[in-house]
Amino acid sequence: MIFFIIFITVVIVQRISELILAKKNERYLKSNGAIEYDKKGYKYIVLMHNLFFISVIAEFVFLERQLNEYWQVLLIIFICTQLLRYWAIFTLGRRWNTKILVLPNTEPIRSGVYEYLKHPNYIAVIIEIAVIPLLYSCYYTAVVFSILNLIVLKRRIRIEEEALNI
Repeated sequence: MIFFIIFITVVIVQRISELILAKKNERYLKSNGAIEYDKKGYKYIVLMHNLFFISVIAEFVFLERQLNEYWQVLLIIFICTQLLRYWAIFTLGRRWNTKILVLPNTEPIRSGVYEYLKHPNYIAVIIEIAVIPLLYSCYYTAVVFSILNLIVLKRRIRIEEEALNI
């Protein structure tokens, strides 16, 4: 139980820190003329991610889930996913955001991890949505939110690619 509390707290604090960084980057981008796409859809992404954490915690507590027997492998996958996530964040620098904000007259970044992968941050999110609950045998959360996440990301990637003209 203590490992779960520490782990989930660290991940939530990490996400809050990322939202703070995103807000700072949003102010910078908008002050430089960035255009925001899909304002209406963003709230559903936020809602899904909040419900995801509630679901993991509820399933762990109320269904009395235990640490998965393969937790070491899943933790290594999670750590590698974090490396991918932060490589994407650092590559985009001030252009990284949780919203779709596009600076006019700029090309999409194609260096760093973007030289190898088209949507590395979304790949990281897909893996995290599956791995975090699987670490604690929260199979319902892993399945339901993996499906919801794929639905949300399919729409978001289409809008983002149209906004970036890629």
